[in-house]
Formats: sequence, structure tokens, C-alpha cells
Amino acid sequence: MVKYLLYRLVAAVPLVLGISTIIFFVMSAAPGDMVDIMIRPGMTAEVAEQLRANHGLGQPIVVRYVRWMVDTLRGDFGYSVLHGRPVLDIIRSHLPRTLILSLTALAVAFFSGIVLGTIQAIRQYSWLDSGLSVVLLFFYSMPSFWLAYMLILTFSLFARNVWEWPMWFPAAGMLGTDHEGLSFVARVADRMRFMVLPTLSLSLVLTAGIARYMRGSMLEVVRQDFVRTARAKGLPERAVVFKHALRNALLPVITLLGLYIPVLFSGTVIIEKVFAWPGMGTLLIQAIEARDYMLVMGASFFFALMVIVGNLIADVLYAVVDPRIRYE
Repeated sequence: MVKYLLYRLVAAVPLVLGISTIIFFVMSAAPGDMVDIMIRPGMTAEVAEQLRANHGLGQPIVVRYVRWMVDTLRGDFGYSVLHGRPVLDIIRSHLPRTLILSLTALAVAFFSGIVLGTIQAIRQYSWLDSGLSVVLLFFYSMPSFWLAYMLILTFSLFARNVWEWPMWFPAAGMLGTDHEGLSFVARVADRMRFMVLPTLSLSLVLTAGIARYMRGSMLEVVRQDFVRTARAKGLPERAVVFKHALRNALLPVITLLGLYIPVLFSGTVIIEKVFAWPGMGTLLIQAIEARDYMLVMGASFFFALMVIVGNLIADVLYAVVDPRIRYE
């Protein structure tokens, strides 16, 4: 297992660099540059050209790419013109916020999907199975950004101003204005209030897909001979479902982890923008709008790295659930 993990980590290096290379040339091919964004009334052409020279934008694209690649391999991701700070420092402050939101949404999605899919399989063709199928199909076909706006309207604006509910959730931001003055428990509760709507926006769509996979996998497993044997031995139905059937039914669902992580991170970019969540998604959009090449490249590099690490974790979990699997 250790050799396999080391091999995957080494093989991930050219993949991350390849993704970053594609993004570099796509950004360079886009019309305009960061100096066009920085131009103010009264700025002369000479000043604009001097700014381009200062940031190395006047050099050939191949020269700029080689310089960026060498600096990246040394751990230097450059300097952000937009924020006036090193790119690595900016990513260090924003990355934990995205990880908190993404991992919470992923945990909620898989837990809810596995539970709902198992219930559907156990109650196959019942009214509960049919009702859950309709609800899950509704959320599965819904764009996450549209769901985010509907949640804001329902549980933030309408709940607070129209219906005057005592329990409503903030529509933007990450912390309350008085967060630092609260006790530890109150700070946790304050953070959770701000996380509810963005977490639901990300997890509901994923939950629907996971539940459908889990239902199909569970129905296939409960028809296996070893499940019939367990029932014939007189084991309680709860033990048959959760001890014997569920673990084997989880194998196809765990493979979804590697497929859903890229979907989750791409959705995080939009959801963070909708909820003004100060994470990597918001940072990336701001950098693209400002043509801040160094920040775009650094953020894209870490997004690609998180996707690869997520797929590696999915492989490890696959071996944990099924002891028969051994990675050599």
C-alpha cells in the first residue's frame, strides 16, 4: 500500500503540471492583460508599457512559461498584483475555508445518500421509495447555483422579512460581525449558521446521485446468496442489512468519491461566489476578472492537487471497505 501511494503521488506531479500548463496558455491567449485592468484615466501609454515590462508581460509567452514553471518547482508561486501579497500566502489563508465547506458538503452528501439509498432498497416499490425517488430526481436535475438562490430566498430573505421566522440563515459571508466576542460554543454555532445554506446547495445535488447509486447497489447485493444464507441462519434483519449487505453495497458508491470530487470543487467556485464565501472559488473568480495570472495559476494548481488527493483517498477507502483488494 505504501509503495502504491508513493507511486500515485509521484505520478500526480506531471498531471498537475500538465493541467497548470493548459490553464497558463489559455489565460495567455485571452484578450487583454492585468495592465488593461489597472489603467486609470490620465495614464499614458508609456506608463502602461512600463507596467507590462515590470510584470514580464512584454516577454514571449514561452519565456514567461518557462520562468513560471521553474519558480513553481521551487515552491515560488509569484506575487499577486490584485492583493499585493505573495500568492502562496493568499492561498494559505483561503484554502482552509474552501476545505471546510467542501469536506462538510461531501460528508453530508455521502451520509445522506447512503442512508436514503439504503431505505429505498429496503422498502422497494413502497410509497416511501416512490416519494424519495421523485424528490431525489427533482434535486438531481437542479443546477446548484439556482438551488443556492432559491435557498437564499426561502431560508434567508423570506424567512427573516416576510414570514418572520426566528430561525433563519445568513445569505452571505462566513462569520458574524460579533464573532470574536462570542464564547467558543457560540462561535461554533455562528460558523454553522453561515455554513448551512452553502453546504445544502453543494450537497443536495450530490446526495440525489449517491442515493440512486446506493439503491441500485443495495438491491443487487440483497439478492446475493450470502445474504439469503444469513437470513436462513436466523440473523435479525438489521444485522443482515447493516453487517452483511451494506458493506458490500458500499463498494460501487465509494468509487463515486473519485468522480464527485471534481464536480464538488467546480461547484464550490460558483457557490462561494453566490454566498460571498471567502474561499478559493471566490479568490479564483476575482483573479480571473483582474487578469492576475500568478494568482490564477496558483489557485488552479491547488485545485488540481486537491482533486488528485481526493481520488487517492477514494482508492484507499476502497481497499479499507473490501479487504480482498490489495494495491501492489
